[in-house]
Amino acid sequence: MNFLAHLYLSGTNEKILVGNFIGDYVKGRKYKTYEKAIQEGILMHRRIDTFTDTHPKFRASKKPFIPEFGLYSGIIIDLVFDHFLAKNWSRFSTQTLHKYTNWAHSVLLSNFVSLPLKVQTFLPFIIQNRRLESYATVNGIQKSLEIMGRRSSLPQKSVEAIRIMESNITFLEQNFFDFMDDIRDEFLL
Repeated sequence: MNFLAHLYLSGTNEKILVGNFIGDYVKGRKYKTYEKAIQEGILMHRRIDTFTDTHPKFRASKKPFIPEFGLYSGIIIDLVFDHFLAKNWSRFSTQTLHKYTNWAHSVLLSNFVSLPLKVQTFLPFIIQNRRLESYATVNGIQKSLEIMGRRSSLPQKSVEAIRIMESNITFLEQNFFDFMDDIRDEFLL
């Protein structure tokens, strides 16, 4: 799962939310340098990633992307699933996505000194560009893929990823809903 889903699954515990958000940037046993609730969030992030990577609906969703993206298909599906979460936010929360992201941004900013340097570097851009909310649109997902393509080893093929997503939209969205039922039962605080 990508940023929005990790935040959502953190529930309302602010420190767990911080840990879940930074989970990819705290390697190995370095999580032990954080306060207890942030540690819990980091470990939750790791459990969510393991659950996601082994879930049959997530794995099935990767298949249309494998010929073009190979091992990077999971990263694409992380973003695609965040797209479906943002697009269908009212099915998962009584709070608007805008209000939720404002709250999540304020929590992350109030814990800014606890964030790893890399997260401190990109968080202002996520907030300024309303990246979490932008996931609700296909254009927002494409923009995120373009940014990741420039800043990581993800192939710079955002147009092709969107084409594959749109040509498999019903299959992918149903897989997402089935997956969300399971992951919410497992993790939602």
